[in-house]
Amino acid sequence: MSHVRSGMRLGLGTGSTARHFVELLGERVRDGLDVVGVPTSEATRADAERCGVRLASLDDLDRLDLTVDGADEIDGNLNLIKGGGGALLREKIVAAASARMVVIADSSKQVAALGRFPLPIEVVPFGLAATRAAIARAFAASGVAGDLTLRKGADGHAFVTDGGHWIVDAGLGCIPDALKLACALAAIPGVVEHGLFIGLASAAVLAGPEGVRVVERP
Repeated sequence: MSHVRSGMRLGLGTGSTARHFVELLGERVRDGLDVVGVPTSEATRADAERCGVRLASLDDLDRLDLTVDGADEIDGNLNLIKGGGGALLREKIVAAASARMVVIADSSKQVAALGRFPLPIEVVPFGLAATRAAIARAFAASGVAGDLTLRKGADGHAFVTDGGHWIVDAGLGCIPDALKLACALAAIPGVVEHGLFIGLASAAVLAGPEGVRVVERP
């Protein structure tokens, strides 16, 4: 919370860690902090409204001061895998519109190389088989391999994102060149977005058994 000051326009992330931040933000708002938030999911919108945080959209504010969000994995250069909560598209749009992105996470999320956590890829339902084949070719060209699994919701049907898309999760194990893979996936017409957040995070606040430490992007 030390990064947050009155007058700021904030991007509000999605997931359990981000939810905790929204709750703390709500406490400070009730104590007089004046901020406006842009939520990255309908779930975060509901949490922020419940906590009394004033909200806007990127149609109202085209540039944000700070986004605070969690991550599923963080490497030594603060590149991330995100999307475990299914909000990767909106999360990336909001992060890219922010002057800074600060990640708050458990220290266990820091890894030497991304890929242990399955990489979420948001896709258009139309032509899924062709899109999956194109993703497999992008994997091969990027030096990775792994199974693609269509994410299911609690009802057993395909998980649907807030944007109306589906997600396939790629179990790659290790991604030796995250930037190369990110570019390859972005070139596939049926891929809406992917969970590789390259060069977006400015700092990470990592909590572990030895306390809290802050890592700045090199």
